[in-house]
Amino acid sequence: MATVVSAQNVTKWYGPRRAVADVSFAIEPGEIIGLLGPNGSGKSTLFRMLCGYLAPSAGSISVAGHDVVTDSLAVRQAIGYLPEHAPLYDHMRVGEFLNFMANIKGLSGAEARRAVAAAAERLALGEVFRLPTRKLSRGYRQRVSIAQAILGEPTLIVLDEPTSGLDPHQVIGVRELIRSLAERHTVILASHGLAEIEKIASRVMILLDGRLLTGDALAGAGEGLRLGLRVIGDDATVRRVCAGVPGIRSVAALGGEAGTYLVETDGPAAAPALVAALVAGGIAVRELVEGATDLEQVFLDLTQRARKAVA
Repeated sequence: MATVVSAQNVTKWYGPRRAVADVSFAIEPGEIIGLLGPNGSGKSTLFRMLCGYLAPSAGSISVAGHDVVTDSLAVRQAIGYLPEHAPLYDHMRVGEFLNFMANIKGLSGAEARRAVAAAAERLALGEVFRLPTRKLSRGYRQRVSIAQAILGEPTLIVLDEPTSGLDPHQVIGVRELIRSLAERHTVILASHGLAEIEKIASRVMILLDGRLLTGDALAGAGEGLRLGLRVIGDDATVRRVCAGVPGIRSVAALGGEAGTYLVETDGPAAAPALVAALVAGGIAVRELVEGATDLEQVFLDLTQRARKAVA
């Protein structure tokens, strides 16, 4: 199947400020792509260009084979978009709102009714279908907003902070919903919740200051190894020995008990080499606990390194 999204050297300027800088990536059918980045990193700007609401200052984006600038109407027909603060019209009932949105997307009559009924069923909106949207809970409002995004069976669904403001039970429900969407759609979502992204996404991209640091952060999660180390010995000696062991990325003393450290490594091979080096250096090793590097650590490592490179 053809690539769903192709972005080539995309840059966006707002006057003198560059919001997105030379970003390139591709998204294949059936993927769930997580987009991570601090506030102001360019996530929403990238989404707005992807959906055809903003034109890139340089570079190109195509969705389902259509250019976002020269064929923007076809792009919008191929996308279902949930902005971070999705507006609902409080005077409309849920069914009326969804039918209105279906009409905007070019559906009418029986076709619109079928699309609304299908979306309402997938989002379990039967109990609230005739309620005014102003009476909905935060969780149901989010479900209605997602329902309008999937009307018309778009190729790509774009979700900007879909779990923002939801309680834990609602977050779990939306997470399962997003997984189910990938059975028939390609999904890209932005979120500040690293744990949620790690549970949902098949691939994670990280933006910082408008630059794409990686197109697959999950490939780095699980490859490295974090070691919880407890020793008896001089701090300077411990750090010197650790620095001389191949595969040791960093050593940080932990608060509380003296002689406890968090050691970041490239992989399992570093652990026995570290123990042997510490013992040879006269350091007594009391405990060594292994744990895989998670997405949070990959995110922190990449962003910290990128900021140091710029400084």
